[in-house]
Amino acid sequence: MNKVIRYKLFLMMVLQFFIWGAWLPLIFGYLPSLKFEVWQQALILNAFPAAAILGMFFSNQFADRNFAAERFLAFSHLVGGVAILGCAFTDKFWPFFSLMLVHCVLYVPTISITNSIAFANMKDAQQEFGLVRMGGTIGWILAAWPFTFILVDYDKVKAAQATGFVDWLGTVFSNGLTGEALQRGTTWTFIVAGVASLLLAAFSLTLPHTPAKKAEKGSGGLAWLEALSLLKHPFVLVLWLVTFIDAFVHNCYFNWTGTFLGSVGIPGNWIMPVMSIGQLAEIATMFILGAALKKMGWRMTMTIGILGHAARFAVFAFLPQHKELIIVVNVLHGICYAFFFATVYIFVDEYFPKDVRTSAQGLFNVMILGVGALVANSICPMLMEKFTQNGVTDFKGLFLVPCFAAVVASIALALFFHPPRRTTPNASGGSAPAH
Repeated sequence: MNKVIRYKLFLMMVLQFFIWGAWLPLIFGYLPSLKFEVWQQALILNAFPAAAILGMFFSNQFADRNFAAERFLAFSHLVGGVAILGCAFTDKFWPFFSLMLVHCVLYVPTISITNSIAFANMKDAQQEFGLVRMGGTIGWILAAWPFTFILVDYDKVKAAQATGFVDWLGTVFSNGLTGEALQRGTTWTFIVAGVASLLLAAFSLTLPHTPAKKAEKGSGGLAWLEALSLLKHPFVLVLWLVTFIDAFVHNCYFNWTGTFLGSVGIPGNWIMPVMSIGQLAEIATMFILGAALKKMGWRMTMTIGILGHAARFAVFAFLPQHKELIIVVNVLHGICYAFFFATVYIFVDEYFPKDVRTSAQGLFNVMILGVGALVANSICPMLMEKFTQNGVTDFKGLFLVPCFAAVVASIALALFFHPPRRTTPNASGGSAPAH
């Protein structure tokens, strides 16, 4: 791949996931501070997965068949960026929910669009996608760490009169905002996300031209229907259902881990950085993903990714007294993402027809970002309540739920996922592993 194009695709991924990473981690604690009722909070949190489902039937159809991908990306991030900016300036439910819904409806399909733009400009997706997609991981990390400095009580830092940069830095890290001050500061997450979205809208116009893929002669008019029809193949259906389970397990992590880390003694202003350890591990894993796929094949690579979730939740459940281990085991989060979700995206690029490829990505995004997250966001609060008595949460029982689900999913994948052997190069110039 041309180096200039590679750098542009990399930066595209950085900005794409920076936007999401800026507002998502802290919104779970921010919404209760606005005095929203439980059902109102659920509606806001489920705007994202609902948009993933809607995108399958609406936005991806347009991206596939009617618009150049880079122009669709620019429009979506322009309007979506303005919407997420608006969330910083309202504390009323209906305006906040409406703005978040607009942002999510336009943002979620762009995850598939950025994948499609990247794949369209690659010669060997297995070798090149991991390195380009690594930009998204870096973007998520970049969005998390600056708030370690932004969400700080600088009055206390000033009063401490630290001498020297090292002492000053230690004072900053140990004086995070709390209470109402922290909630007010959280509005900056929406501002930062909005600015990044507007930057990506402008940058999208410099990306390689990726024209609309018109329906091939004899094919139907709806790309998503053609993608959905591929579920008639058992290996695709099995992967789709396993993807749902893994997405549910993945979102259990985001719903509960912040609270759990606080309960084992992790300082509040360090919870996001600790959770970002997984993204750091994802970077390293992306470097070896191509080689792992060629050596182990689709099934083994994805099974390891799912079992990583089970191992992490097992540590959370049975070894909460070992704080250092609790911190370190977060590296599995990145390995799980790369070995399963990133591999699924590459698999889709290998096996789905060209003219429905974006919608095929959206088909799996329905599970990864839609149904799986929707079920987790709906069930996790109820499970948390069920396992909490007198203000004390039984995290062992809580984490065994996704642990067991991950084991079941890995067994199903190992036994029933058998894609046909491919003997010819794929559309991107690479060839698929044998199994």
